[in-house]
Order: sequence, then structure tokens, then C-alpha cells
Amino acid sequence: MAVDLGDLGAFVAVARARGFREAARVSGASASALSEAVRRLETQLGLRLLNRTTRSVVPTEAGAGLLARLGPALTEMEAALDVVNGFREKPAGSLKLNVPVSVARLVLPKIVPAFLKAYPDIQLEIIPEDSFVDVLAAGCDAGIRYDERLDLDMVAVPIGPRRQRFATAASPAYLEARGRPEHPRDLLEHACLRSRFASGVTPAWEFEKDGEVVKVEPRGPLMVRPGGAMELAIDCAVQGIGVIYLFEEWLRPEFDRGTLVPVLEPWWESFPGPFLYYPGRRLVPAPLRAFIDFVKSQ
Repeated sequence: MAVDLGDLGAFVAVARARGFREAARVSGASASALSEAVRRLETQLGLRLLNRTTRSVVPTEAGAGLLARLGPALTEMEAALDVVNGFREKPAGSLKLNVPVSVARLVLPKIVPAFLKAYPDIQLEIIPEDSFVDVLAAGCDAGIRYDERLDLDMVAVPIGPRRQRFATAASPAYLEARGRPEHPRDLLEHACLRSRFASGVTPAWEFEKDGEVVKVEPRGPLMVRPGGAMELAIDCAVQGIGVIYLFEEWLRPEFDRGTLVPVLEPWWESFPGPFLYYPGRRLVPAPLRAFIDFVKSQ
């Protein structure tokens, strides 16, 4: 059975994006053209591949099976065609990275502007997301994560600072009113500004000093989703609402202004910096190879 590769590509794009509009935005094709391509493919195969509602598009059982086999194959085909990029004076094309919000906030601003100046023909798309995802299934070329969340079959390249710390802080007004914690367990008696991931996990606050590791789960008046809402938590900490626990670099501007004061600094836990990771069993697209080489050169 001869099937148009363009129709297969349209199906994969829509199935991955879970919608025709989002697939059109990512692929550059129109939503109507993608819809017609999928309908043509379904007619040719004699099977419904996507269940469509007004709110979402979800693969049928047959569609999910086809996507599982087609996705990697099309990705490899795209990577193989991208070999031609190696003959350009400078690589061109798109590069899509899935990264934690903290990396987008703290690491990439020191890398991305210079990279885009060096490679003006590369279009970079950053997807900030704190939950761990399959980068290929999500339509991304690579991701950035911390060591404890990397799959074993991934190639990992260090990116950004190699050591980072979580810092605890509060405003001078809060500390004057409530007193200064001297030990991590003292936080159980304080108002603390917490975060909860989309999965429902509320991470404990971890501290370490002279080989002693302490984990506490304090309570407080505010719970936010890691990401953009962290700015709200910082604002609340500055206004004296409670104690905050966040990347030291994220809080550094407030330390410099004096609006927040370090708390329990001898207990701040240090951990390895993030890694750029990508599948090791496929050809590396030229834009990604350029980014990898650029990161290594920094």
C-alpha cells in the first residue's frame, strides 16, 4: 500500500500536539491542510486514527499503535535528511528544547543570546516544563534536566553552572517579628512558602551540614506551582509573609537589594548543575549539534 509520507507526517504532528491548531503552529502548515491529510490517510487505511472532540484530539488504539512505530522512524528520516545541513557554511533549521523553568530563568540567558548571534539561521524554541517528559514523544530535539532525572540511554552534556545551591531566605521584617531559625527543624514553627509540582508532589526542603542531612516539610500560607508563580512567592517573601526556599541564583537579586536576608546559610545544600541530554541512538540534527558544540565551548 503506497501511503503519502506527507500524510503520515501530518498525522504524527497532530497526534503529538493533541490538536490541529497546535500542530499547525508547530509545523507551519494550516490546520485545514493537516485535517485533510489525516482524513485522507484514514480513508486510505480504512481506520479511524484520531478521536476528535471540540476540546482535544486523542489517538485511537490503532492511531496510538501507528504513532509508536512511525514517530521514531520519521524522526530518524528527518535527522538523516539533516545531514545535508552539514554542507552549509552555518547550520540552519529549527531546534526545540524542553527545559525546567529554573533553567530557562537562570541558565539559558547566559547562553542563548550569544548562540543565536552565532547561528542566525537557527530558530530556537524553548518549552519550559518541570515534569519529566519523553523529549522525542513531545516533539523536542533535546532537553535539559538534572542528573537524578536522566534516562540511562541518553547522552548528557554539562550545561551552565556545575554546582548550585538551594537557599532559604526571609525579609528583615519577618525575622524581626518571628525570630531567626537556627536549625532546619526550627522551620516547622515558621510560616513557609511552599511549591507543589503538577504531579501533586510537594518536595521536602533539604539541608546538609558536616555530613548531617535534614529534610523538613514545613507548613505555611502559600503553595505555588514551580515556574512563573515562583515570582509571586518571592514577592510574598519580600513583603514579610514567610520563609522561601529556592535556587540561590534566583534569590540573589533580593539579597543584593537587602529585601531578603539569607537564613540557615551554613545548611544550604549543594548539588550538581544541569545537563543537556538527547537520545544517543539517532543522528544528531545539525542545529542540535551546533548547540552542543557551542555549550561545550563555553
